[in-house]
Amino acid sequence: MVKPMLRGATLVVAIVIANGWGGISHASEYPLERGQVAVGNLDTVAVKDGVNLLDLARQSDDGYVNFIAANPGVDPWNPGAGGKPIVIPNQIILPDAPRTGIVVNLAERRVYYFPPNGKSVEIYPAGVGVEAAATPLGVTRVVRKENGPAWIPPPSIRAERPDLPLAIYPGPDDPLGDYALRLGWDNYLIHGTNKPDSVGRNVSHGCLHLYPEDIERLFREVPVGTQVRVISQPVKVGWIDGRLYVEIHPDKDQADEIDISQPMTPAIPDDLTQRVAAAAGDRIDAVDWDAVRQAGLAASGVPTPVTAPADIAANR
Repeated sequence: MVKPMLRGATLVVAIVIANGWGGISHASEYPLERGQVAVGNLDTVAVKDGVNLLDLARQSDDGYVNFIAANPGVDPWNPGAGGKPIVIPNQIILPDAPRTGIVVNLAERRVYYFPPNGKSVEIYPAGVGVEAAATPLGVTRVVRKENGPAWIPPPSIRAERPDLPLAIYPGPDDPLGDYALRLGWDNYLIHGTNKPDSVGRNVSHGCLHLYPEDIERLFREVPVGTQVRVISQPVKVGWIDGRLYVEIHPDKDQADEIDISQPMTPAIPDDLTQRVAAAAGDRIDAVDWDAVRQAGLAASGVPTPVTAPADIAANR
């Protein structure tokens, strides 16, 4: 299913009622026009009893940490308590990278796929490395596709768990799930998982874990030879209909804190001012720097405006 793209700076808010699996349409593909900087809509959902944030994240095709960041203070196991609507963080500024093949943004725990026609983008949440530098940054390619992959524990994991068998073959115990895209870097893959709750968290030794339904789709669509670019951009900035937005994600330590229900230690990203100033250009006087600072401290992962609406700015 294709979700509507974001047009303009107005936030399109949809209210839906989640009462178990299926309350929200599962979708990850967005139409894309040349020069478009953001996709999706910022939705909210009124959650009924029996739905937790892990379930809601998977229904929305996003990751658990992203949901917690967008909904600070919410009980992940009883998010409907108090009747406060839950933010669905499906409004996304695209990363600053060539729109070719697969782009992995480790800092937001997402995988982007730009099909060759250039008219859409697919966005998938991913489980990423436990260590900040577990996955190399740079450019590689898909060198092999494996349907029903067998997992051969790499040296880094065998050193921690020498009791592991030589290989784990396809089945419910296979941590690679049903499909894998093997990359040009030794022992690095984009693959499924037998533990879907790991998606969108810092969990791996460097591979990228996708929901079973997401890797199945990506596996079908991506040919061998597809370029894979791995970046780390916790700060994304873009002009939308005359208004500058920032989207800031928790860093590795902050993500680990909120993942275990600890208060996130506020910290403004080192490059936040630089990136906002560069994007603002000759309109830098229009930037609300207090709003920039507050967005940096919140690290909600939700696009936040840091200039006035275009019509207000024009009348000043």
